[in-house]
Amino acid sequence: MSSSDFGPAGRLAAFGTQLVEVHLWLREELDRLVGGEVAGRDLRAHCLAFCTALERHHVGEDTGGFPALEADFPELGPTLELLRRDHDLISGILARLTELADSPDEERIAGEVAGLAAIVTSHFAYEERTIVAALNRLDLPEWRAAPPDFLRVYD
Repeated sequence: MSSSDFGPAGRLAAFGTQLVEVHLWLREELDRLVGGEVAGRDLRAHCLAFCTALERHHVGEDTGGFPALEADFPELGPTLELLRRDHDLISGILARLTELADSPDEERIAGEVAGLAAIVTSHFAYEERTIVAALNRLDLPEWRAAPPDFLRVYD
């Protein structure tokens, strides 16, 4: 680590960087679903793991990350509300995918995965453009001690 990784600037930038890292990991997992790398029983296992990780990430943002951002940056309120609406849409798709994971209806599964990929790709890009800078300015000692769920990668 360089000396710039320590002190206020390096420490605070970690929150935004961690969010982008989580998004990169989730994108990779989504790409595996879209690319058809998993099928049959593996689809169910991968889908359930991915769906759980994505849902955990979004619930963590809704219950911890967004309220913290809104408290320090009230001007982000409308942006955070749009992101919350995306979370609701994504949650519905995840629920349908979970139900379909054992289904032989490959076409319907592919349609849900395509819809999920479209909204998640757009959602992550918008989120990164609109809140990473604010996350980088946020100073929450409890997050430094133990990052919240939405800032963690689960392998």
